[in-house]
Amino acid sequence: MAENKIKKVADRLSIEELRKVFEEAGLRLTHQRIMIYNAIMDAKDHPSAEVLYERLKEDAPTISLDTVYRTLSTLEQLGLIRRVQVFDYIRFEPDLSMHHHFVCKICKKIIDFKWPEFDTIPLPKELANYGKVVDQVVEIRGVCKECLKKNGK
Repeated sequence: MAENKIKKVADRLSIEELRKVFEEAGLRLTHQRIMIYNAIMDAKDHPSAEVLYERLKEDAPTISLDTVYRTLSTLEQLGLIRRVQVFDYIRFEPDLSMHHHFVCKICKKIIDFKWPEFDTIPLPKELANYGKVVDQVVEIRGVCKECLKKNGK
């Protein structure tokens, strides 16, 4: 995995900045890669590859689901997006800042939240016995307010 040179990718890279990141990795920046990058950067809902594909195929009818999968994987390896795995599916997000996720057990929506108090708690020392910690993310599972409303709770 490429070292993340960009601490938080809430700021979209320009095409030239993106081209430079790809070139440094020995990759070519194609029109389809730019489209996929823009789509994930515009996303507010932690989309899956399939959801992004559906969003893109109207404007890019020749794009394949495989291209979307491979490009998302490349963007992740370049440190430009993050993979979010909840339950048994994979979603993606462009926000690399320290944050956590509330996941609805009914509709599977993922909602970002900040928890500064948690972020400053020292990790248990025995974690060093397991390896090197590179990220600490909390996933809280529950039922979102929209699903609670639908179910009358």
